[in-house]
Amino acid sequence: MPHARPEDVTFLVLDVDGCMTDGAVALDHEGRETKRFNIKDGLGIRVWQDLGFGVAIITGRTSGSVAARARELGIERVTQGAKDKSRALEALLAEAGVPPEHVAAIGDDWNDLPLLERVGYPSCPADASAGLHGLVAYRCEAPGGRGAVRELIEHLLAAQGRLEEAMERYRS
Repeated sequence: MPHARPEDVTFLVLDVDGCMTDGAVALDHEGRETKRFNIKDGLGIRVWQDLGFGVAIITGRTSGSVAARARELGIERVTQGAKDKSRALEALLAEAGVPPEHVAAIGDDWNDLPLLERVGYPSCPADASAGLHGLVAYRCEAPGGRGAVRELIEHLLAAQGRLEEAMERYRS
């Protein structure tokens, strides 16, 4: 699929490990997993939704941390344990009624290729696998878990002429 223009994006699909997080997985002595999420990414996701855009998570792993973060951010469409991200994306877009050319996705590794090859505006964090660099429409300067999601959202909003509108929500 040829890359869409960032102005046409209305829906954002997020991978978790390596995009919303730095890709590290911490396990406690009982094997419980924890993750670190970037607060600036979270604010960007909230603003994106507040402006009327859609967002979803598709991740290959399953974690209570992801479910908790999604609830906190009001992300209702969450697919965890996706062994086939292409099928998960297809189901998600059918449910949301969004054509793939209006979707941006961010992924960081080979298992995200099914997402990135099927959306209009594929993107990746700065520290994504080198094999993805030539496939994406936008490569963030920020690494995963360190503001890449926020950077992508700001990039999309700027292209749509809505970045100032987003910032105005926080001015007194």
